[in-house]
Amino acid sequence: MRDAQPGSHTVRSHAMTVISHTVRSHGIMVARTHLNDWLILVLLLAIVILLNAIHPFYRFVGKGMMEDLKYPLKSNTVPIWAVPVYAVLLPMFVFLLIYFRRRDVYDLHHAILGLLFSVLVTAVITGAIKDAVGRPRPDFFWRCFPDGKEVYDKWGDVVCHGDKNVVKEGHKSFPSGHTSVSFAGLGFLSLYLSGKIQAFDCRGHVAKLCLVLFPLLLASMVAISRVDDYWHHWQDVFAGGLIGAFLCFICYVCFAFPSFSSHILIVLSILYSGWATYAYFRALEESRGAAEAANRANANTDNTRCTEIQIESRQNERSNNTLTGISLSGDSGPTVEDLESGRR
Repeated sequence: MRDAQPGSHTVRSHAMTVISHTVRSHGIMVARTHLNDWLILVLLLAIVILLNAIHPFYRFVGKGMMEDLKYPLKSNTVPIWAVPVYAVLLPMFVFLLIYFRRRDVYDLHHAILGLLFSVLVTAVITGAIKDAVGRPRPDFFWRCFPDGKEVYDKWGDVVCHGDKNVVKEGHKSFPSGHTSVSFAGLGFLSLYLSGKIQAFDCRGHVAKLCLVLFPLLLASMVAISRVDDYWHHWQDVFAGGLIGAFLCFICYVCFAFPSFSSHILIVLSILYSGWATYAYFRALEESRGAAEAANRANANTDNTRCTEIQIESRQNERSNNTLTGISLSGDSGPTVEDLESGRR
């Protein structure tokens, strides 16, 4: 075992010696190793700010389309400032709690870095699609015509006279940014917890599964609130959830947390053959093991019998050869009569 480096602590648990790397002892080294990754995060943050500042595509909105866009203009149940609080700061708080228990700066650094990549990459993709599609929100009518007086040009397109920023925000319905970022951050936290508490250890602990699913439930409630507030259509929320869930999984796997990677094949195999439970497969393996042990015992018994038979046959052959040799030796010597006749 290698010697502990200065500033690190040696922890003995379950008869194993584990050297924990702290922020003080290895934090600077880890940050320097991933300096390029942190610079890319800064670039992604700048892109997010830029995408939020530019004007989206102003899609044609005719009078006939306004029938589905006259939902009341309401405030957000989940304000925009709350999104980074529960999607970024809350997972970081959980990461810190696990760090103070395990003292592993590598796990802490990779968890924070993966979380930020998941959220920022999702925000960039979501913002780019928002600006490119320019789908009007369900409350677009009151954003465009706050006084209720409709105005259209000669081609039948709307001529909005509402606040420019409000109208601009009204063209950013697809996909839902709240939903995508929520699933990106809280989904990453869910995957992280599933690895740390070994939720998929084939033992069927429902409490672990509930803890893993709680962040996803929170993200789902945020998504539902976006539809209830008439800020998004259901298709916007569905697409945002898919984007966030997919990217959080990709970012998590890219950082290759072994505690999760060791269980992913088990989960996929059970999902592939989902007609049976873990207990069934375990019992099946035990029965197969018992059958193999019985076969091996029978094979050993047969081999022993064959060996005994071979030994007996060899002993019989040796005894027969001995008797034959004695008889031959008795017949080959000259008799007394032959000697006397020869002398005569």
